[in-house]
Amino acid sequence: MKILVVCGAGASSAFVAHRVRHTAEARGLDVHVSAGSESDLPASLGPVDVLLVGPHLAPRFEKIRLQAVHAGVGIALLEATVFASQNGDEALDAAIYAYKTRDWAETKK
Repeated sequence: MKILVVCGAGASSAFVAHRVRHTAEARGLDVHVSAGSESDLPASLGPVDVLLVGPHLAPRFEKIRLQAVHAGVGIALLEATVFASQNGDEALDAAIYAYKTRDWAETKK
């Protein structure tokens, strides 16, 4: 599974991506996690299975969600406590859930 974590500028998402990557490795999961910024969307959605969105992008989440759905990408808006957590458990769980529940009916791939 390929996960992209996005925030406004890509800085804080790098920390979250690192924690998710570490957690996935500890669980023995084959996961590739990268970080990016909102400005990288929708171009960076092509090779991604799941998009995790930082809580500070909540006001623009619907626009981002539509881009993800159009690309067939699962998406989750992370709560502030999850985004700031020192471990990646909840963020990884959110990614797995988003991957399993992608809205294929709206996908225009």
